[in-house]
Amino acid sequence: MKTRITLIALGLLMIGAPIAQAQEGQARSLSELLRLVEQGRASEAQENRQREREFQADRANQQKILNDTKARKAAAERRSEQLENTFEANEVILAEKQDALEKRLGSLKELFGVLQQVAGDTQGFFDDSLTSIQYPDRGEFLTELGSKMGSATELASIEEIERLWFELQREATENGKVARFTTTVTNTDGTTAEETVVRVGAFNVVADGNYLEYNPATGNLLVLSRQPPQGRYVKSTSELVKAAQGSGPVAFAVDPTRGQILRSLISTPTLKERIDQGGTVGYLILALGALGLLLALERLISLSTASRKVTAQLKSSKAADNNPLGRVLKVAEENRGMDRESLELKLGEAILKETPALNRGVLFLKIIAVIAPLMGLLGTVTGMINTFQAITLYGTGDPKLMAGGISQALVTTVLGLVVAIPMVLLHTLVSGRSNRIVHVLQEQSAGIIAERDEQEGRGA
Repeated sequence: MKTRITLIALGLLMIGAPIAQAQEGQARSLSELLRLVEQGRASEAQENRQREREFQADRANQQKILNDTKARKAAAERRSEQLENTFEANEVILAEKQDALEKRLGSLKELFGVLQQVAGDTQGFFDDSLTSIQYPDRGEFLTELGSKMGSATELASIEEIERLWFELQREATENGKVARFTTTVTNTDGTTAEETVVRVGAFNVVADGNYLEYNPATGNLLVLSRQPPQGRYVKSTSELVKAAQGSGPVAFAVDPTRGQILRSLISTPTLKERIDQGGTVGYLILALGALGLLLALERLISLSTASRKVTAQLKSSKAADNNPLGRVLKVAEENRGMDRESLELKLGEAILKETPALNRGVLFLKIIAVIAPLMGLLGTVTGMINTFQAITLYGTGDPKLMAGGISQALVTTVLGLVVAIPMVLLHTLVSGRSNRIVHVLQEQSAGIIAERDEQEGRGA
């Protein structure tokens, strides 16, 4: 029953398709509709037959491809089996050849192993040696020799072994020589020039007035970007270059560490660079110190002149106006007829007039001596703040980032003490001279009063 229903449904669908096509063709009668249905069924039958032919042709092609693939697979398997047999045979032959090589080498194997090690170590040593400036071709020879010894397929010749010995002997000999030759030198501005240089063993290379450094990576000879600050070192390079052969010994500073001491000497900051590390606070401290020094020198000169004049006045009986004591004595002479109390007041007034001029600037020197270390402390705090800011931003991985703040902290402290200590000494010296003159004035004034009292006592 179900099968019959299914067949009826399929028949209706088959009939419905031509009917739909017929409707699309705008059938005007039943005869025309029947004709259109028959044409649609014929067209469908033709399409189905075409599809069957294409399917049959494609099936045959797929079978041909499958057969070809199986044939290639069988050929590849036969090739693989053949290659495996060849590989096993080559392994046997290689093992036999290796055994024969080991037997023929014998004790030479250890020799070539040592030769390879020596060639590698020698190449590393020669690359950094200053003698490579004169003999640059030996590096290529050592590289080829090391590669040959490491390949285990070639043997070193007698000539190569002898040359290796020769290069080692020449290096030892050149280390004890002072050699003069002409080569290309790269200046600090990047320009190159042919210059006469002197190589002192394997320690230093110098030109006229300059220390040079050798760059093993590029093989260039470079002028140091910064020469040692001490003039005697640079001067010795010129003397060494200009010295004629056989002219006798020449004093020269040799760096036995092959450049480390020289680099340390170059990296040492100069006095100006140390001052620059102090920053603005450091400059203010130095300006304050210079002002205090000028004031102290002026005070010392003025007080020394006044002291000499006062000493001369003590030896003279005539009062002069060019010194403090003379002016005080002149007041005493002008007021000789006054009573004792009035004369004492006049003399005290005259001494008070002279005291400010004698003590001028002394208090300022004292203030500078106190302010200088305080400013140094200010610079120390500022530098530490900068250091902690650098730590906050970049961490403690790179000490160079903190070096600026630490340098400022230390340098300003040093500058404050360097200014304060001389200021204390100068203040003491200036104050002592000023007090000495004031003491002379007070002593002479007291002597005048005493002499006046003595005269009045005799008159009574």
